[in-house]
Amino acid sequence: MTTIDTATLRDWQSRGQDFILVDTLPAGAFAEGHLPGAINIVSDDILDEAPRRLPDKQATIVVYCTSEDCKRASRAAERLARLGYTEVYHYEGGKRAWKADGLLLEH
Repeated sequence: MTTIDTATLRDWQSRGQDFILVDTLPAGAFAEGHLPGAINIVSDDILDEAPRRLPDKQATIVVYCTSEDCKRASRAAERLARLGYTEVYHYEGGKRAWKADGLLLEH
């Protein structure tokens, strides 16, 4: 699985790169705050939800969760790869790294 950091994610956003940002936390945590532009697909639901919500298996997808200690995003990335998604990235730092860089969450 390929990982990316905050600087890379910010660069992609600033250049308008086409990618889908997926918050893998439960709906309540997503509602409390998420990275700008993210959609919410809980990691435990990714096998059922991805085919419907992420129909393009060649799309660039970035998954994240709370922090580098959270395992939800890595599990989601592995499951997406098993489903045949070819461009899956794991933003390891998650919401904690995003906020540590002074960046704001959406609510």
